[in-house]
Amino acid sequence: MDIIFHHPTFDASFWLERLQQQLPQARLRVWQEGDNQPADYALVWRPPVAMLNGRRGLKAVFALGAGVDSILSQLREHPGMLAQGVLLYRLEDTGMGLQMQEYAVSQVLHWFRRFDDYQRLKSQCRWEPLEEYQREDFTIGVLGAGVLGGKVAESMVSWGFPVRCWSRSRKHYPQVASYAGAEELPAFLAGTRVLINLLPDTQETRGIINRDLLQQLVRGAYVLNLARGTHVVEDDLLAALDDGQLNGAMLDVFSREPLAPESPLWRHPRVAMTPHIAAVTRPQEAIAWIRAAIRAIENGDRPGGEVNLKRGY
Repeated sequence: MDIIFHHPTFDASFWLERLQQQLPQARLRVWQEGDNQPADYALVWRPPVAMLNGRRGLKAVFALGAGVDSILSQLREHPGMLAQGVLLYRLEDTGMGLQMQEYAVSQVLHWFRRFDDYQRLKSQCRWEPLEEYQREDFTIGVLGAGVLGGKVAESMVSWGFPVRCWSRSRKHYPQVASYAGAEELPAFLAGTRVLINLLPDTQETRGIINRDLLQQLVRGAYVLNLARGTHVVEDDLLAALDDGQLNGAMLDVFSREPLAPESPLWRHPRVAMTPHIAAVTRPQEAIAWIRAAIRAIENGDRPGGEVNLKRGY
């Protein structure tokens, strides 16, 4: 089989060497401009349109990450970029679930123990023990309950917090209350103290974390965004922080990356941030998953991680 590879920042030689070890029968190459030679599979991140446009014979395209929004946005502009019948896959977990759990648990505990409040007191040279939060009042709500959202929700249960999730369709995770559909979103938000966003990036979810949604959370709530910056209306988030509706926000993703130096998010005292590192692609896990997926396809099966092009995830 023939496999073409493109990633704007990954070390291609590193990836191809390890892919060859896992798929010794494959012929691997880095795609170059003008390469129209046959290929059975494409491994990509932010691929040039010319790499896939009209390419016949492809069985599947694998996005080298959990998100496929860049490819889907290209498809909206170039509907013929994927030939009919070509499957699109996103990486399922491949070590990202554990990374998301680490990030979410550490931040929730940081807020629960009021370390952010103590840091603000420190800046004022104030020695002032604060009233403790109670677990039963510290409800965690996870927006988006797919593979990664489900893992984050389950990790919160192990710390004794009340946990709920919301998604397009109802999910079933032990000790996690499940809400589904637009009609159940208000009930999900009511009583939620920490909102963790792990939604897919779709037309329906862009701008979902806005003034109206934030006002439905418990006053003094927290927002942790681990999905996409386009989900958050940044002006509404800042306004909710300023008026006390939110006590804090932790942001790993932004509508523009890198975040512009003039953005007020940099300077807001109740905003913490990281540069889109909550969960990164780990080569060994990713390559093992791709190998298994390709073998499944070659055997006539459909592995997990297939993207529904109409739904956008």
